Amino acid sequence: MSRSTLSLLSGCALSFAVLAAVPAKADALVDRGAYLMNSIVACGNCHTPKGPDGKPLAGRELSGGAAIEAPIFSAVPSNITPDPDTGIGKWTDAQIIDAIRNGKRPDGSIIGPPMPIAFYRDISDNDAKAIVAYLRQVKPVSNKSPKSTYKIPLPPSYGPPVTTVADVPHTDKAAYGGYLATALGHCMDCHTPLVEGRNDMSRLGAGGNVFDAPGGGVVRSANLTSGLPDGVSLWSDAALKAAIKDGVRPDGSKLVRLMAFDYYKNITDADMDALVAYIRQLKPAK
Repeated sequence: MSRSTLSLLSGCALSFAVLAAVPAKADALVDRGAYLMNSIVACGNCHTPKGPDGKPLAGRELSGGAAIEAPIFSAVPSNITPDPDTGIGKWTDAQIIDAIRNGKRPDGSIIGPPMPIAFYRDISDNDAKAIVAYLRQVKPVSNKSPKSTYKIPLPPSYGPPVTTVADVPHTDKAAYGGYLATALGHCMDCHTPLVEGRNDMSRLGAGGNVFDAPGGGVVRSANLTSGLPDGVSLWSDAALKAAIKDGVRPDGSKLVRLMAFDYYKNITDADMDALVAYIRQLKPAK
């Protein structure tokens, strides 16, 4: 066999290897995005309409949720399916990531609360790309969501634009659990007390925020620290996991369905271990 033939065959083999690697990488991104979106990130808890039982409506994934009412806003979770006219089908990948991490739409307008932009700013580049890859393959649904209204001025920005964020190593269990609970799951957004509309980071995880409960009434977010008498220091690891994934307290009572149990039940055992490790090292607070 001639040297030129060998070179041609080698080149073809390399080309096939490169082409095979591209779909494999794309598939890995979609798989990671599917896991995140259907577990800890749980965008559908707000952006997917729900039936009378409080569960997501089949066939309407991410097509826009019910208005979230608060004293300072009436926020309507938007349609984030790939529909080109009422969703994000015309947005580029970079524009979607900019909206998630920097709270800015392609037209320059600012996304207001309750989108937890302050936490989403820490989503890693790879996980942001994975979320976008998942959103691209969601079924497009035509549904024009009403605009949210605010009684307060929105900030001109949420800080300097975030352009790159490194992955958090899974080997550091508590650190990765913190990444899951803050950047991805934004658990600390609901479970950290507010002072003048901003999270009091000196009491991270102490709870106490008031929310309208489905069906009427109000509910307060729980204290996830070990602070007594209302923290979780007396809860076993198994009890913590049951509360997160099944919405059941140690005494058997059920948590309110504001928690995204339909999604959190899909969190892997390894990620649950990391979440618990993070919760255990939160500074005790009342």
